Amino acid sequence: MAATYVTEAELRSNLGIGSLYTSGTIEEICQTAEDLINKYLWFNDAPVIGTSLSNNTASVVLANPGIFVVGQSIVIADSGATYNGTYTLTGAFPGSTVPATIGTALFTQLQFSNYPTGYSIIQYAKTASDDPFHFIKPYGSARGPEFKTTSYALTPAVRESAMIIAVDIFQSRQVSQTGGVGMDGITASPYRLGFQLINRIRGMLQPYASPNTLVG
Repeated sequence: MAATYVTEAELRSNLGIGSLYTSGTIEEICQTAEDLINKYLWFNDAPVIGTSLSNNTASVVLANPGIFVVGQSIVIADSGATYNGTYTLTGAFPGSTVPATIGTALFTQLQFSNYPTGYSIIQYAKTASDDPFHFIKPYGSARGPEFKTTSYALTPAVRESAMIIAVDIFQSRQVSQTGGVGMDGITASPYRLGFQLINRIRGMLQPYASPNTLVG
């Protein structure tokens, strides 16, 4: 899927590079900028920390105390080819009776007796071979429907942030040691893609940032 926060045509125009460089290269830069920014934005999602499959029923463990309900359509991503995709939930705990397919071993391993420590389990139908419970690292994601009226692709602050990141990535491909400068004028990192990369756009993203990114 093509990037939408900053498109290939927009980046080419801003950089003044016309038809130079392949479409794959420019699109990859746009998608990288979008992926980075998405890690800071607020979505209706939760981290996937573990998965299992038994009797054609997938069980997905979330690091979130129950934000999805039975009948809801969600998108599982970055959790392995067997589990990735769009599904309708057939089970959720807490919130419904614990299905037998989850198994007591899983509850013991995750110490659900300590709930609400932050875990929940969702289930959906999936025709595939049985797969024993295993952790997902780095975490995957489970995303439910969005209810806000304006997408981030139409939010000016997000689009401008994506353009800034994309330009920095492109320029770093040409000259790696083009340093990022902090607000106090000090070059905190000798590289444009150092930790100052996101810091330069945090002000624009702040109104849309997930509270999870404000910790630490």
